[in-house]
Amino acid sequence: MGFNFGETLRVQIFGESHGEAVGCVIEGLPTGMPLDLQKVERFLSRRSPGKSNISSDRVETDKPKIISGLKNELLTGAPLAAIFENHDVRSGDYEAISDTPRPNHADYAAFVKYGGYSDMRGGGQFSGRLTAPLCFAGACAMQFLEHSGVHIGAHIERIGDVADCRFDPLNISAELLADIALKDFPVIDEKKSKRMIAVIEAARDELDSVGGAVECAAVGLPAGLGEPRYYGVENAVARIIFGIPAVKGLEFGLGFGFAEAYGSYANDSMTIKDGKPAFLSNNCGGCVGGITDGRPLIFRCAFKPTPSIGRKQNTVNLKARENAEIEIKGRHDPCVVPRAVPAVEAAAALAIADLMLLAKPVFGGR
Repeated sequence: MGFNFGETLRVQIFGESHGEAVGCVIEGLPTGMPLDLQKVERFLSRRSPGKSNISSDRVETDKPKIISGLKNELLTGAPLAAIFENHDVRSGDYEAISDTPRPNHADYAAFVKYGGYSDMRGGGQFSGRLTAPLCFAGACAMQFLEHSGVHIGAHIERIGDVADCRFDPLNISAELLADIALKDFPVIDEKKSKRMIAVIEAARDELDSVGGAVECAAVGLPAGLGEPRYYGVENAVARIIFGIPAVKGLEFGLGFGFAEAYGSYANDSMTIKDGKPAFLSNNCGGCVGGITDGRPLIFRCAFKPTPSIGRKQNTVNLKARENAEIEIKGRHDPCVVPRAVPAVEAAAALAIADLMLLAKPVFGGR
């Protein structure tokens, strides 16, 4: 159950970091929908490792092998299935620590749940490697959304104590989102990129890691998507966002800022503009009561620092049942946030496309 999500657009993610491959199976995208594979691969390249000195130097092509559901770049109606073969693995890096859970990794929780049978090399099924098929599925969903005039994009909102400027809550263009996606280091304010990179490099040089946050927006959404209570748009986004490894916090609009705000400031007042109801602010992040209201949908998610660091840390030896120290070797991102940006976009696209398909189940027509 834990690897499946979606109501109408149903996706299953599978695989382990050092297994033969990771992949996904997608059901529910409209039959006959065109799928631009070059566009998909460009999207995937944004999360690929080994492209800079602030990411893991594990090198995988991230080229999907599509085994079902596509013919002549049109969806056939069969489940769309794709795999990403794992080639550049160094499983030996994990032999020495197989009995010593890494702090803040899922090692101990997985040991308890699966009785020691889980393959935790490279993080196993909990690894960020599984964001490759997530991004594939999300890239496909994005192409469906673009046909409906919906565009999704994200940027690095902060690394450590260095923050980028945030999206204008009411005025976000599809062109801005596309421009950010073209950047090697996706921020709005270019001046902040060097400072953020310096923070990541300093953490890496000190055998440490650093956390950060991503801000994501969806524009062009119709009002009325989502359901009250337990199937709202926030619920749908949260369910998938928290499936991205290292996500530990999520807020929509003003988010936790509501806790210290007064209603006279926080309430989004309305006006008539060009003969139609409009809003003067967007503190609610584009949805109220679980339902979109036509404003940009805006959320931010916080990522914990990469747990695998080179410094000595206290843990336990599960076999000997005694205290132990651990020094983690291998290849790890000193900060996962830069490569997580497309994963956040992909997750948002899948959640929103699922809601859109509930409201509009037919693509095009004959």
